[in-house]
Amino acid sequence: MSPGTVVAVGGHESDGGRALGGLLDAGVPSVGGGRALLRCVRALRARGERVCVVPMTLGRDPDLAADAARTLRALAPDERAGTVLAAPFGTADHLVGWLRGAACRAPGDAALLVTAPSGGPYADADLFRIARLVRQYGRHRTVEVALTGGEPDPAEGVRRCLALGERRVVLLPAAWAAPDSPDPAHCRRGGPLLSPAAVAGVLDARVREAWERYERSGDDGLSRALSAAHSHSHSHSHSHTHEHAHDHGDAHAHAHRRADTAAPPRTAAPPALTSHRSPR
Repeated sequence: MSPGTVVAVGGHESDGGRALGGLLDAGVPSVGGGRALLRCVRALRARGERVCVVPMTLGRDPDLAADAARTLRALAPDERAGTVLAAPFGTADHLVGWLRGAACRAPGDAALLVTAPSGGPYADADLFRIARLVRQYGRHRTVEVALTGGEPDPAEGVRRCLALGERRVVLLPAAWAAPDSPDPAHCRRGGPLLSPAAVAGVLDARVREAWERYERSGDDGLSRALSAAHSHSHSHSHSHTHEHAHDHGDAHAHAHRRADTAAPPRTAAPPALTSHRSPR
């Protein structure tokens, strides 16, 4: 049976899907959520195409899959019958692994500035935790964070690195959208995070898993995404003990071991809002 058409839905990590264009195959449309997703899927189903929607989060937009599920529930029954929602493209654990791989390609004597669009207080705080793990298991002395549309922004992030005595800064994107260099004299872009070939490999795995579940048990992925979002929301409505955060992360890690990059070792380190810098 034909795998049908893949639709990539993006959120704040990809500027509503616009930053995905150069990384996806020509036959994979990229759209934002809501009405844009609904129109795209309806048009494809009207042509008789089966559709697999993939939430293109790298791990910092946990609501993207649930938002897509709510949108797809508005489809008519005959449209729903040939539509599935895949698991998210990546998790925060995958993002740590991908960033560590990108860090290995950066000069060892440069500071790393992990950059991403601001995604709200929880997503932004988690980016500091992710950066801390990148420094912990890497060879770079200084790893800072910068948030496009947030604080500190990329220009401030570069200034912090220079103030710490670094001479060169590499912008390491933790999102599909990468910022321009705010100080070309001292920094350069280190992206993209994943090559088109790597993106295609992970995307293919997510699509294959989604159709296998659907054909095996009729699971279209919508209830699964909504349940995951409920669990995530529930965790944020209570006190954030380190033990709970560790269990929550492990659950995600075990659910996605089949991704092309293995999840890194986990630590009990809480989110840190200070510089991630080790002694020379």
